[in-house]
Amino acid sequence: MDRTVVITGASSGVGLAAAEQLAAEGDEVVVVGRNPERLAAAVRRVENAAKGPKPGQFRADFESFDDVRRLADHLLTTYPKIDVLANNAGGIVGGYRRTPDGYEATIQGNHLAPFLLTHLLRERLAGKRVVNTASEAHREGAPDPEDFVGDPGKYRAYRTYGASKSANILFAAEAHRRWPEILSVSFHPGVVRTNFGTGRAMRLFYKYAPGLVPPEKAGALLGWLATAPAEELVGGAYYVGHRTKEPRPHAADAALASRLWDASAKAVGLQE
Repeated sequence: MDRTVVITGASSGVGLAAAEQLAAEGDEVVVVGRNPERLAAAVRRVENAAKGPKPGQFRADFESFDDVRRLADHLLTTYPKIDVLANNAGGIVGGYRRTPDGYEATIQGNHLAPFLLTHLLRERLAGKRVVNTASEAHREGAPDPEDFVGDPGKYRAYRTYGASKSANILFAAEAHRRWPEILSVSFHPGVVRTNFGTGRAMRLFYKYAPGLVPPEKAGALLGWLATAPAEELVGGAYYVGHRTKEPRPHAADAALASRLWDASAKAVGLQE
């Protein structure tokens, strides 16, 4: 087994579980995270699980496009091939916040940053695949390609998060249409028991609420999408479990996906 797998948001939860499992299968895993202490601890866990190459690591904050560009430069310089990019980093921002790049933090961290990273790695990913962690929370909102800044007075954390998850689904579908040489999919990992969320109440929910999906199960789903034979997967599809599922109409709107793509490219400074 000779795969190189880059997993963002791999210092905890779904990403870390997938990183450990893939490393245990012999894959070369690159662990990307924001918090230095959690990243270091995650790398130790992945290294202990590894049956193949020593895992790579890189610290990047997706609320900074400069960090995303540095990450891409590192990956392109260090790894001659990238078989899988798992765009897994993401989160809920409890209160309205603008990033140094000028955009609302949720849409930048969950959509614009992975959009930029995927574009910067596009040539290296030709013939390979991209797995985007979305969510059934996409039902709560749709992205507005005309406005990535938002209105602080109208900010609602979960609705904004849902819009960013819709953007993940739309991006995967549009990438399949525009880049047929890359297998691109999105998936819902379940409501996972992790340190996800912001604020004490939400963090307690994601740690202790009954019926939550163990990170290992969600990580295994990410791992399956990363490694299953390409002919067994449907390009551009949204997966819940091992089956495709039609998302809400706004997240299946090809015209919206195209407008979102073009607006996102402009926002991150790319020339399409």
